[in-house]
Amino acid sequence: MKIFLDTANVGEIKEGVALGVVDGVTTNPSLIAKEKRPFRPLIEEICSIVPGDVSLEVVATDFEGMVKEGEELAQVATNAVVKCPLTKDGLKAVKYLSGKGIRVNQTLCFSPTQALLSAKAGAFYISPFLGRLDDIAHVGMDLIRDICEIYRVQGYRTQVLAASIRNPLHVVDAAKAGAHVATMPFAVLEQLMKHPLTDIGLKKFLDDWAKLGEKI
Repeated sequence: MKIFLDTANVGEIKEGVALGVVDGVTTNPSLIAKEKRPFRPLIEEICSIVPGDVSLEVVATDFEGMVKEGEELAQVATNAVVKCPLTKDGLKAVKYLSGKGIRVNQTLCFSPTQALLSAKAGAFYISPFLGRLDDIAHVGMDLIRDICEIYRVQGYRTQVLAASIRNPLHVVDAAKAGAHVATMPFAVLEQLMKHPLTDIGLKKFLDDWAKLGEKI
């Protein structure tokens, strides 16, 4: 499973890429606005840092606007992927853009039927928001499992990008369900690599070595 960072913060992205485990980045209008930087230079810098795909979201809500913005975003870099919301016009935009060879990440997916339609329209990625479903007392991971099963049985090549990830358990369960990608905040990525027994074990090793008084 690929790991993407869900952020527009250049510092976080550079640190994640330096770890060697970050494959791509997802952004959205909220994350971009949070950085308080001019839009085009920011996304160009992000695309230049990231080794894999970078999702850049349209802000238009009508078909014509999504297509216009999508075509512009696709020109930012070769690793740019256009994000369109899962609405009626969003589905039409996915069909059009994918037909032009532009890869699309269809975002804000909350049901298996939405995911089915998105795959039929030609989406490269589908982004089910499991954390937001958990927030309203639905089991978000059930949606990931359902979509993965539908795509596998039906033979769709659309990649399942588990989004709205809030904790390491979400990452583990998404991987077990068969999601192709999990996108997460930098804080969750940091949690993935930490374990108290690792810290305890390392401290003991170093304490014992210090008592020996040797050097490597």
